[in-house]
Amino acid sequence: MPEQERVLLVGGGGREHAIAAALADDCELHACSSNRNPGITRLASAFHAVAGTDVDGVVEVAEAVDIDLAVIGPEAPLAAGVVDALAEAGVYAFGPPRAAARIETDKVWARQFMREHDVPGCPEFETFASSEAAAEHVAGLDHDVAVKPRGLTGGKGVRVTGDQLTRAEAADYVRASDHEEWVIEERLVGEEFTVQAFVAGGDVVATPAVQDHKRAYERDEGPNTGGMGSYSDTGRELPFVTAADYEAAVGTLEATVDALAAAGHDYRGVLYGQFMLTGDGLCVVEFNARFGDPEATNTLPTLETSPIDVLRAARDGRPLPDVVADGRATVCKYAVPEGYPTAPEAGTRLDVDPDAGLSEADARPFFASVDEREDGLFTTTSRALAVVGFGDSIAAAEAAAERGLSEVGAAGLRVRHDVGTEASVRERVEHARELRGEPTESP
Repeated sequence: MPEQERVLLVGGGGREHAIAAALADDCELHACSSNRNPGITRLASAFHAVAGTDVDGVVEVAEAVDIDLAVIGPEAPLAAGVVDALAEAGVYAFGPPRAAARIETDKVWARQFMREHDVPGCPEFETFASSEAAAEHVAGLDHDVAVKPRGLTGGKGVRVTGDQLTRAEAADYVRASDHEEWVIEERLVGEEFTVQAFVAGGDVVATPAVQDHKRAYERDEGPNTGGMGSYSDTGRELPFVTAADYEAAVGTLEATVDALAAAGHDYRGVLYGQFMLTGDGLCVVEFNARFGDPEATNTLPTLETSPIDVLRAARDGRPLPDVVADGRATVCKYAVPEGYPTAPEAGTRLDVDPDAGLSEADARPFFASVDEREDGLFTTTSRALAVVGFGDSIAAAEAAAERGLSEVGAAGLRVRHDVGTEASVRERVEHARELRGEPTESP
């Protein structure tokens, strides 16, 4: 039997736990992050306490253990240039170099790139080099907009007028922010969904669509978060996403990869497109240069194709294999500390054994930001763990996720229980029908 590849996984959140679970059986896995994720450390052959943004430290680990492949989970190491540094050290990393990662890490560059290269779905936008100029522009508008800082904000920096706040409040938000440069773009109204694709050598291999729920509270109320939960269906589409919608989204990802190549960027890794289905067609909300969190927890556990085969093909310059999903629907629900995201309370004990997981066979936990002590696992001030249910329908997966959550214990934790429910999904289907001008069901 050939010797297993030594794979370095950079990052320590719920997304990376899902990546580790998808890789661990097929490689010698080394984990590298500033935090000890209990789910990852139990899957890895070795854990290295080095932050993903410590570029020199990551390279030292890769060289010390003679890594064959690296997988970069979060966006911050991409922005720091860890892929570029690993390449200089002779290590292939599945993730875009820093210049190509700007498709996520620099919102000004990303929109200007879309406009320049005629990438489909680009909304109307303007850019501003100072917060005061951006604030004055927003305050003087007579229509609603999305207000976006140029750089990374952990999914929590965007504000939408007419939804989350007034234009006057948005102007105040811009002035009070630490960010100087801004993108102000038209407000997109519709239904959001995500398509994530493996990319290398110009190949784009898409995975099933997912719908994320970023708002903190049920019925999509409250501030934005890193993601409170998500769901996928038994096929590639969602109940409100048609085959034509899905193919249009994949076409946009392909056009983006082609445009990046034409501009001299060797894009490899994961390209995540967040799309808005509007009355005027499909628009791009944003691109990410890595798997989403929580969307990775929906996608990766259902793949029958081992991601290690994708990584090897990418590194060796071969065509990427098709990725085949097993046909299960999924529903992910994040358990977060009370007060998250504005005033989270740490220190709640989680009633789940990372060595045993859950007794519920159709649900599994993915650990995110937890503190492992001798007497158990405790919450920090960020998302604690995702529970993902699986089933032959979204409804069955949602019920499995709820059963799994009941084993974790609810005291001191908050969950968006509406993620993936029949009522929530039906509302989205009806909204999509309205957007298309189709007849809707009577209440």
